[in-house]
Amino acid sequence: MSRLLFDIGSTYFKVCEDGVIGHHFRDFSRPIHEDLRAKCGVQIDRYAPEEIRICSSANGGLSTLIIGLSRSFSLAYATNIAYNSGINIIDTVLYRDIERTPIPGGTIDVVILVGAIDGAGGQFDGRLMAFLSAMHYQNIVYAGSADDRRYLTEAIPDLVVLDNILDGKLRMEEPELKTYLTDLYQSDIMGKEDIKELYAITANQIYSTPYIVNRSLARIHTRLDVVDPFVLIDIGGATTDIHYSRDLVRDRLVTEGGYDRLVFKKLGVYKSRESLVYTARHNEYVYELLGHLGVTESILEEEGEAATRVLMQLAIFLVLYKVSRHHADYVELHLEHLNSVVFTGGITKVLGEEEIEKVVHFFYSKILRFHATPRIVIDREYAVWTYEYSR
Repeated sequence: MSRLLFDIGSTYFKVCEDGVIGHHFRDFSRPIHEDLRAKCGVQIDRYAPEEIRICSSANGGLSTLIIGLSRSFSLAYATNIAYNSGINIIDTVLYRDIERTPIPGGTIDVVILVGAIDGAGGQFDGRLMAFLSAMHYQNIVYAGSADDRRYLTEAIPDLVVLDNILDGKLRMEEPELKTYLTDLYQSDIMGKEDIKELYAITANQIYSTPYIVNRSLARIHTRLDVVDPFVLIDIGGATTDIHYSRDLVRDRLVTEGGYDRLVFKKLGVYKSRESLVYTARHNEYVYELLGHLGVTESILEEEGEAATRVLMQLAIFLVLYKVSRHHADYVELHLEHLNSVVFTGGITKVLGEEEIEKVVHFFYSKILRFHATPRIVIDREYAVWTYEYSR
């Protein structure tokens, strides 16, 4: 089947026709739909709406707060499902600590309540209602024990109730919550005028780019010389995503696929530049890394191509650091078992292989104390997002 594929990003949009990929820097002075028509109108007119597929990361994703009863099961499982649905988690709350947890500011797109297997009721009480009443959220969903549904639905009128994500043997059941969150993302897209207008050219659902990339990883071995286990790091203008084989996780979950993802909203090189610099300044190893790269810390204050290259190198280091055993706030990956690291996204248009290798080598020798490093694979055409659509 002939298809025209688009990936709408925060800085670039990409087009794939007959396996050939083009990249276009967005014109921020006009709407996405108008800009896309101006640059790719001739291609668009050659295809029927059913033949055009679009994924997007330009709407920023949904902000999510998860409240659960245990870190090992309910919080870990709900976090896993949310990340794989294209959702951005701002925080997780262990219920026993809810009275000591600061109320999140701003409006949360979705609150997820989880915890306990069916048959274990009476887990939630007035502390939850006090916490929820002090915050602002748009959607709230419960995917925990059936025995607490009546209490929660009576106390929270707008609550959406789904099947428990924990079965009786403490295994993860992800389909219902995953479908709900994916549909919620779709509804969010429909509410964003820039993205909504793209439905004028496609008859297919628009999914989040990280969701499509994650689904594409099962076919990455047919296109790139990648050996399991591996991670794929996507560094762009607004975020840095890391997709990884579940073989790298200490607490392995039995789920539908073999890959998970984390999104770091504050590690983008352009739109999130200030937060990337802030994170770098507060990392104890970054100044040593800057010396290893042959630059001084003043580069963090500079603009231009040289500064951008260094920021991309810092993003590589920081994302590896944040999923290593040295950082407890994120999933811990067994990076010492890696055979391949795949790089994609805007970084591949800026950094050379030697510049990437220099950072990876520093991380492995300084942080992990390993002399050997995994093989580096660069997706120069940023083609990985097309694999799911091209089958």
